[in-house]
Amino acid sequence: MSEINAGVSPRVTTLEKPDRFGFASAAAVDRQLVVDDGRILDRLRAMAEIGRSPQGGINRIAYSSADLQGRDHVMDLMRDAGLEIRIDAAGNIVGRREGWDAKLPVLLTGSHIDSVPEAGIYDGTVGVISAIEVAQVLAERKLLTRHPLEVIVFQNEEEGLFGSRAICGDLSDSDLDLPSQSGKTIREGIEYIGGKPDQLEMARRYPGEIAAYLEYHIEQGPALESDCIDIGIVEGIVGVSRWEVTIEGFSNHAGTTPMNGRKDALIVAAGFIEAVNRIIMNTAGLQVGTVGRIRALPGAPNVIPGKVILSLDVRDLESNKIEHLYQEISDEGKQLAMAVGASITFKQTSVQFPALTEPQVRQCIFDAAVELGVTSKVVRSGAGHDAQAIARIAPMGMIFIPSVGGISHTPMEYSRPTDIINGANVNLRTLLKLDAIL
Repeated sequence: MSEINAGVSPRVTTLEKPDRFGFASAAAVDRQLVVDDGRILDRLRAMAEIGRSPQGGINRIAYSSADLQGRDHVMDLMRDAGLEIRIDAAGNIVGRREGWDAKLPVLLTGSHIDSVPEAGIYDGTVGVISAIEVAQVLAERKLLTRHPLEVIVFQNEEEGLFGSRAICGDLSDSDLDLPSQSGKTIREGIEYIGGKPDQLEMARRYPGEIAAYLEYHIEQGPALESDCIDIGIVEGIVGVSRWEVTIEGFSNHAGTTPMNGRKDALIVAAGFIEAVNRIIMNTAGLQVGTVGRIRALPGAPNVIPGKVILSLDVRDLESNKIEHLYQEISDEGKQLAMAVGASITFKQTSVQFPALTEPQVRQCIFDAAVELGVTSKVVRSGAGHDAQAIARIAPMGMIFIPSVGGISHTPMEYSRPTDIINGANVNLRTLLKLDAIL
């Protein structure tokens, strides 16, 4: 290892010229450089007590008192890791560790700690605790990276990636006025956690400011466990398009209206739901489609439903494919409605575009897994993540570990300690590789 003589204590070593593994040299980085297993697991257990309900689930809803308590706890951990902490205008927590080359853009890593109601203890939190651990290990070993390293805790990931979208300049006044599950608007929530919603431009990052963003997360699906694989190398985060679908027939008396004279909107809805499933299943690929909500009106047992409102959610890594599937589904829906004299309309309610990971980041994750002796495979993310927003302004990558049973967003969510530590070590080594080659 070489010593830095200008502006940094000579006791702090630097990672300089990369070898074929992406490190300074075989001597520059100890191959035994690993995270502290017990510290990570202890910190996960401690976080699991913040917002825990009597039923055993986690309720750290964004902008709630439990969310605030969790954020305070995380900032204490960041201080222990020697990070310089700030809360940006969007309410994201940022812990910074300087690098030895002030001209280089920042390496960013982290995730979120807010939760859905009655959540598990791993979603998001694993990535945050492990990112802090990376900084702490480097501090303890007196290793100084070339790039500045920032650990970020994005606010309100679960309700719409609000913290990461703010960094990309993607929050409008209408977004800020949306209600959150806490009862506060997004604007009020950001202010509650220490942000400045009227100065969001101060939180914005621009292309070139972030060398790469790396997010470590549980898979929230069954692919890795089913194939007995340790590490998922995410190829991309699927795009999500949602529509509100309204079917209008004619309400009438359920006892006096003959079957052949009905305009039953619910009959159309039943056919539509089956069509969504059939079209998605019969199309080659890994796309998914879901009708997750349905409301029949007027909702009385003795009245033929004259109106049905339901949701349509379609996801894939290709925007063109999502559009093609939507066209096929909507065309069949119109035929089903026409057959009974009803109408069907589609109103798009949200669009999240697919986000592909950076090949160079994927390669570093793969190389890190090989060096650590853990298995890996390329997977896709069917859930949204903050990395999806950050991909607009910076190269990004994601590391997944298995979720037992593919279960997430419930108290039964579970990832094995061995998998958690494997993921944290891959996260550490991948960041060092990126630091060397970017």
